[in-house]
Amino acid sequence: MTGHHTEVQQRPAHQSEWYDASREALQTIAEGATQLAGFGVAAISVARDDGRLEVIAVAGSDAAREQLLGTRTPVDRLEREIEKADEWGLLRFVPHERLDADVGESWWVPDITPLAEPDAWHPLDLLIAPLYDEKGELRGTLAIDLPEDGKRPGPARRQLLQRYAEQAGRAVITALEREALSHQVRLAEAARDVVRHASAQLRLDRILSDIREALMAGFQARGLWIQTIDEDGHGTGAIYSADGVEVVLTGDLMRIAADAARRACDGQRVEIVQRGRPFGPSISVEEGELILSFLQGIGIDSLLFAPLGAGPECLGNLVLTRTEDDADWSSVEMAAALDIGHDLGRAILNARTFEREHQLVEALQALDTYKSQLIATVSHELKNPLTAIMGHLEMLESSPELTGTSRASLAAMERGANRMVRVVEDLLLLSKVGDPDNPVISAPVDLRRIVDDVVDLTSVAAERKEIDLAVEVPREPVLTVGDHDELDRVCANLVSNAVKYTPDGGQVTVRLAACGDEIMLSCSDTGLGISPADQTQLFHEFFRSSNPDALAQPGTGLGLAIVSRIVQRHRGRIEVESELGKGSTFRVLLPAAPV
Repeated sequence: MTGHHTEVQQRPAHQSEWYDASREALQTIAEGATQLAGFGVAAISVARDDGRLEVIAVAGSDAAREQLLGTRTPVDRLEREIEKADEWGLLRFVPHERLDADVGESWWVPDITPLAEPDAWHPLDLLIAPLYDEKGELRGTLAIDLPEDGKRPGPARRQLLQRYAEQAGRAVITALEREALSHQVRLAEAARDVVRHASAQLRLDRILSDIREALMAGFQARGLWIQTIDEDGHGTGAIYSADGVEVVLTGDLMRIAADAARRACDGQRVEIVQRGRPFGPSISVEEGELILSFLQGIGIDSLLFAPLGAGPECLGNLVLTRTEDDADWSSVEMAAALDIGHDLGRAILNARTFEREHQLVEALQALDTYKSQLIATVSHELKNPLTAIMGHLEMLESSPELTGTSRASLAAMERGANRMVRVVEDLLLLSKVGDPDNPVISAPVDLRRIVDDVVDLTSVAAERKEIDLAVEVPREPVLTVGDHDELDRVCANLVSNAVKYTPDGGQVTVRLAACGDEIMLSCSDTGLGISPADQTQLFHEFFRSSNPDALAQPGTGLGLAIVSRIVQRHRGRIEVESELGKGSTFRVLLPAAPV
């Protein structure tokens, strides 16, 4: 490609970040070729990844600069012409009579009249220096045109042009290296932003919202969207666009994209879809034509298609788009898109895991709410009939006509009714303390007074079994904040259980102490003990120990579940230490009241 032999195309609106700095250096070399070597036009081009040469610098003619700057010429076409050239060191000269007949129709040619001399310069003469790197790869060209004397250059002028070609070669390689470095830095920043924002979010729509700016700037794209693949691996999932605008894909396009993403993920590659460019192995010709038709309908010229994967699993695809005024996708961008696809794949996997956990929590919460409502409803429905039964039993017991057998039956019925009453009361309390809509009405509570009252009420049962019931509490009040009745129930359940499951002649010790910003209430016994297996389910509703000796004691299996829920709603915690045959210790730790 010379300054005048250039295939005319629309100049890309997109320019690389390095463009101005590199263009200035190349422009200086081009101007030297015109001013010192005596030529009217000099142009320097650089090779692009799409197999074309882009004009970066033009010197000597404002008209030539206006028309040539930014245009691109296919490398293979230039190489065909160079094959016909005479070699002048680094320079290649192709006389007009050797050029293809259609060159004048497809390339720009200056309007000049040749001199009537044997060595006169013709408008279609081609003088160009292909610029190669150390590996022999074409990296650019220096094209010279319109000698001031109107003649083809002689040996002396060729030697001067040779020096400029050498300088241009070094400058072009430096410029391309600078471009690649700038490109890599920009994409590295985009990748870093993607990883930072994607790892900070657990919802895909928010992930895309956070990374949109980084991806659009890093890849200098016009638009982007993400298609996810259903977790079963067969569906087409959902489409998430960068700016919230709905991206409408037909069923065929969604299927094509999902299938292509899996193939690209297997091959660890990205694909470019652009008219005039062969389709990659992940997309067939038929599929590619459908995609191109869709792109044309939305004003897009090309797209970069990257799979989103976490390990061997394909989770979707990332699509970045450009218009015909933008630069072609580079190999650096393709590699960066593949890496970002891995990061986004992991983010999608994390988001799906979080979503599954969130749905599971919601389902469990709904089930727990339903269970609480069911317990409350059933308890209320049982309470009224039980009240009537207890009332009639009292009336019958006062009758003087009852025989001994009848009185024994009534006594058994009363014991059973009383047990049912306790179960109903426990169920109602369990429903109350487990209801998140029923908050604690907090007030200062003196736990020392609660312990004294509970021990006083339990002492009769302890004396009956000759159990030594010891109490270790401070003399001054020990204050926490909460519901007095609920905390009284915690203490009562723990102490009564200790007495119930401790054999005759054993010992139960209740301790209360302030421990920094917490209050510790503990209840220790020398009773039956609890197996490690039973300890894991100890605070579940209706759980009864697998120990036969424990099962022989009456109970509803709700006491410790109630204790646990009350402690939790008071922002405390409960601990248990136990060994079969040696006894148990329960510790409740509650926040101390503010001083």
